[in-house]
Amino acid sequence: MLGCREERAFQYVLTHATPGDPDSILDTFDVWCSKVEFISNIGPKKGKILDRLLMEHSPLTVLELGAHCGYSTVRIARSLPLGARLYSIEMDQRNAAIAEKVIRLAGFDDDTLIVNPSDEVIPQLRSDYNLERLDFVFMDHWKKCYLPDLQMLEGSGLLGKGSIILADNVLFPGAPKFLRYIRKSGLYEWKIHRAMLEYSKGIRDGMAELVYQGIK
Repeated sequence: MLGCREERAFQYVLTHATPGDPDSILDTFDVWCSKVEFISNIGPKKGKILDRLLMEHSPLTVLELGAHCGYSTVRIARSLPLGARLYSIEMDQRNAAIAEKVIRLAGFDDDTLIVNPSDEVIPQLRSDYNLERLDFVFMDHWKKCYLPDLQMLEGSGLLGKGSIILADNVLFPGAPKFLRYIRKSGLYEWKIHRAMLEYSKGIRDGMAELVYQGIK
């Protein structure tokens, strides 16, 4: 089989999904990832939790940490209200190139894909992208980055009262320092949405939903 897993998945999506139809692209990804080759997308079950939160809160500024091959980017973009802005960060250039193609295939040309490590981008969001507040942050990048990036977001002043952070895979492979911090910090109302690991049977995982309360 040629290329990397992400490239093979993209080729499958390209040949089987309907261009300009985000639902078709996500469904085709799900078929590939569940039947052929595992890729750590958020997947359809945990994806529904993400969908619901986006629908409930209608965020106008969204930051995605870890676009990977564009699955979650498309999933977020299709649920956003008109006029919303999505900024997706992916540090791996090869994955970012695939994500870019997937996002365009779905018809979302206005989303901003930033190819750099998150700890370099977060401090520049205000100055480089004129961002004043983030309504919603989705974390699905390196688990060891969850805590430092959360603290960097706090320090950036981009989180306001009611800003939501949704962090995937906090139980498997797990982000124990991140969970310990949110329990102790007093800055968040939070809960864990328990679910199985995407495209798997029997591996327990969960997503952390945080609502920023502001400095007490």
